[in-house]
Amino acid sequence: MKIIGTPSEYHLFVMISMKYPRRKSIIASMLPVITAAFFISSCSSVQSQKDQFVDVDKKVALHDYSSAAITLEASKDKSYAKKDRVLYFLDAGLLNHYARNMQKSNDLLTRAEEAIDELYTTSISKGAASLLLNDNVMDYDGEDYEDVYLNVFKTLNFLQQNQFDPAFVEVRRINNKLSRLKDKYNKIAEEYNKSDDAKKKFTVADNQFNNSALGRYLSMLMYRADGKYDDARIDLQEIDQAWQSQAQLYNFPKPDFGKYLERSGKAKLNFVSFIGKAPQLFATNFTIHTFKDAVAIYISDGKEEKEFDVIAWPEMTSGYHFKFSLPYMEKLGSKVARVSVELNGSTYADLQTIESLENAAEDTYKLKEGITYLKTIIRTVTKGILNEKANKELDKSTGGGLWGELTRIATSALVDASENADLRLARYFPAKAMVGEVEVDPGTYSVVVKYYGANGQLLYADDRGQVSVTVKGLHLVQSAYLN
Repeated sequence: MKIIGTPSEYHLFVMISMKYPRRKSIIASMLPVITAAFFISSCSSVQSQKDQFVDVDKKVALHDYSSAAITLEASKDKSYAKKDRVLYFLDAGLLNHYARNMQKSNDLLTRAEEAIDELYTTSISKGAASLLLNDNVMDYDGEDYEDVYLNVFKTLNFLQQNQFDPAFVEVRRINNKLSRLKDKYNKIAEEYNKSDDAKKKFTVADNQFNNSALGRYLSMLMYRADGKYDDARIDLQEIDQAWQSQAQLYNFPKPDFGKYLERSGKAKLNFVSFIGKAPQLFATNFTIHTFKDAVAIYISDGKEEKEFDVIAWPEMTSGYHFKFSLPYMEKLGSKVARVSVELNGSTYADLQTIESLENAAEDTYKLKEGITYLKTIIRTVTKGILNEKANKELDKSTGGGLWGELTRIATSALVDASENADLRLARYFPAKAMVGEVEVDPGTYSVVVKYYGANGQLLYADDRGQVSVTVKGLHLVQSAYLN
């Protein structure tokens, strides 16, 4: 890791020590502080970079998921800090799923789930103590949609191994997590609001995501395969309810499930396909200017500022100016416009979207945006004022002047750098899930899932080999194109 300080800055420190020999001892004693400022600034910038994933991403773009998983695992010590272990388990677990290493995928995703549970319990117990800690320096405890959808992939892993009982357990976990999602943030907000540092009441946005059509779809297929048609019918009703009660999440046509529970005597072949990549986080820059009994927050592009918010802050004085950044979520979408299924060289059906994971990610992220926003402001102002007070004391001991200005710049750089936005997210969740079903005579079929772009061009043909189907049981073909 490189120190941000340039050679010219280093020479400047040397020149100061030569020009002011009486201050040599002061400079020598303060140099570690300056170095630490530059070092921490460097570390903070690295936290927002994702260059270390370039090689893995190239392999994912080429659909070589096995090599991508191997490359990720080989570089885990360089790409993931100890505080990022949840991210590693998620990324590696998903890549192993796409590579069809089902048991390994489940082992990694289970470790992610256990760590998320452990870290959530810890965060509640710490409560308001974390108000003054930047999320970047804390253990990554997973986004809510990651915690929910990891169970979808565990379900699919078990189904690929024809293990229905543990697959049902995973589906139930999806529903349980969604049912308690808002309560989770109400507890966090309650803890934060108890803090003396809370200048404005934390509130939790309304949670819209409470029912996963994809989770219900997998449950319905399993119940149908077990011959439990009444239970399967309940799941179909829940899928309908997802469209009726969560229109902002399911803002696309509902797939046609009209024949799913008909007993035709034919074999049923089902498909689940994932396309695109789930959203990633990017940084927006803000500045804070203090006034008597208030702070004003401005959005900044580096050239101009636009007023964003004003917060009452009793006993605040005028004249302080601070910088910070906040994460915002941006959808990456997909190049795919159509997914079709070919059996023995003939097109049988187009798959239909059943779940927008990117919509769910965006919606659940809003639950904590208000808390992240207010925490960051409180933390930035508190640390900034403490830094200003420390600089005044330093001016008294050094006599101010050029040295005082240098130390002021360095310590301010440290404070600003420590307020980089936390941009951590798992990288290999898909943007959307698509499903479909075809009825065929029992037998063996060569199966190819084809992905087409907006202009009708073939983007990728996923040859799934020979698939044998019978009238009974579940025959589920899984495919992915993460572009």
